[in-house]
Amino acid sequence: MGSRPSIIYETQLLLDSLMAIGQSRYQAKQELRLRMPELCWPVVTEQIYSYGTRKTYQQQVFAFVNWARTNHDIKRLAQLYERLDELACCYLREQIAAQKSPYTLATQRSALRKVFGNHHLAAEVVLPSRTQKSITRSRGPVRQDAHFQPAHWPDLVLFARATGLRHAELRELLIKEVHCTESGAIEVSVRNGKGGKARTVPVLADYADAIKPVVQGRDPNEHVFEHIPKAMDVQSYRRASAQQRYLSHAPDRTLPPAGRRLKATDYDIAATHQVSHALGHERVDVVLNHYLR
Repeated sequence: MGSRPSIIYETQLLLDSLMAIGQSRYQAKQELRLRMPELCWPVVTEQIYSYGTRKTYQQQVFAFVNWARTNHDIKRLAQLYERLDELACCYLREQIAAQKSPYTLATQRSALRKVFGNHHLAAEVVLPSRTQKSITRSRGPVRQDAHFQPAHWPDLVLFARATGLRHAELRELLIKEVHCTESGAIEVSVRNGKGGKARTVPVLADYADAIKPVVQGRDPNEHVFEHIPKAMDVQSYRRASAQQRYLSHAPDRTLPPAGRRLKATDYDIAATHQVSHALGHERVDVVLNHYLR
């Protein structure tokens, strides 16, 4: 008789069962809303749709499972499920005591809820608030920036500023997906954005003439960029692009003020929606607080 599988192996199989690579999370959410119109926002699906999410969730869930095995002698998933909420609450409180960042804590709980199929897991644990002032990435120089020299990647930096695309969207973009409109403007078709949702992104007018030589005369099925350096701070270019796009749609405005709660008169809502669509975000508050200020 062979030995029973370890709890880590059981967890690995559980993660495998949730994978839905190649399927659209956006479409899954739309179908879920049609089947269950009483659901409140946000709608959460059961599957994992990208390898990046799988890697992040696996890291967090394995850490929790190992903690439960070491500290509470949990050796099987069946045992873990019997005490799941109790142990998840205990684990998160320890993480809070260890002064983990609010973003890490939120990721940890999201991972546990997704993988163990309980959207209310550890609901009694109040996580620290995520505040704008705690975000430092892309607001100043960091160690990672030393490994990326923008002068060595002029076309890539230009394209990132002109469109505000995400890292994966830049990596997957094909020549045929960059095209001119009848008015002479340039647009980029994103096949698979966040949540599997497609969108069209207008290239900022100031960059249009510089973008054309990057794609002209090339194989339509070729990727625009063969490689996107991992050290490239794509988020900083998304932020710069968002701010320039906002000001282009609201030329009589300045950027929304930082440091206090925004009022409706502090920003141009139409321009903000334009930026939100271009970035591939559904929530205007995210755009206002994390890109325009």
